[in-house]
Amino acid sequence: MPSLTLSLARGAVTSPFKRAGRPDATLPADRLSLPAAPVAPGPLTAYRTICGFPATGPLPVTYPHVLAFPLAMRLMTRRDFPLPVTGLVHTWIEITAHRTLHPEDRFELTLYAQELTPHRRGTEVTVVTEAHIGGELVWESRSGYLSRHATTGDRPAPQPPAPGLPPVAEWRLPANLGRRYGAASGDRNPIHLHPLTARLFGFPRAIAHGMWTVARCLAEAPEPSLLRTVRADFRAPVLLPATVTYATDGTAFQLRGGGDGERVHLTGTAGTG
Repeated sequence: MPSLTLSLARGAVTSPFKRAGRPDATLPADRLSLPAAPVAPGPLTAYRTICGFPATGPLPVTYPHVLAFPLAMRLMTRRDFPLPVTGLVHTWIEITAHRTLHPEDRFELTLYAQELTPHRRGTEVTVVTEAHIGGELVWESRSGYLSRHATTGDRPAPQPPAPGLPPVAEWRLPANLGRRYGAASGDRNPIHLHPLTARLFGFPRAIAHGMWTVARCLAEAPEPSLLRTVRADFRAPVLLPATVTYATDGTAFQLRGGGDGERVHLTGTAGTG
């Protein structure tokens, strides 16, 4: 499989030649996979630290998504993938863990593109990731990624305002958070790394990774290792640096911020069942 660096370079070269929103666009039909392998302790430690998860114990419920990032890059930088990879924005994720995963587990990862759908701001692709141990499905996720472009015709309406949840903690996010999380996760999308590269894609400053925001919220759960189901919607980008408020009622959670402290960046739910 091509290295992650080569995949990112290929994506930067091919993205300008792709036109999102073509009516005849199709997705690659095949599935990509990584063979079963042990989890590397160094990157896992860095991930736990940057996201606030316990230093030891089971894998964070979000970590298989991080391990599958090279597969996602391999898929999204292919010539037959219809959307440009540069500037793709993660819009939502659903995770189901069918059992607790541990650092010593050796699981095979599989990833494929499921569907293209119109979005009020462009075109969204759904990507599915699965983890198997000995042929058994132990973890799975579905994610939406948005390619922004001009649209015409009817599009889904914006989501209604999220109801407020009780504030629990306030976090100050540094300007280099995107670079630090990118080093831990491998996700070095330019919209996260520097104000100059973020401006190329319409953002005034670098934005926090959506998967960092959801992982940081999940790490605040009383028992993060017991989480089995997650749904998160990335409502508005977190411009770095920032001060944000984490709010929860024990099941639903939000990340809020902005000048008045009420702009909702992330909404989600998590459960142990």
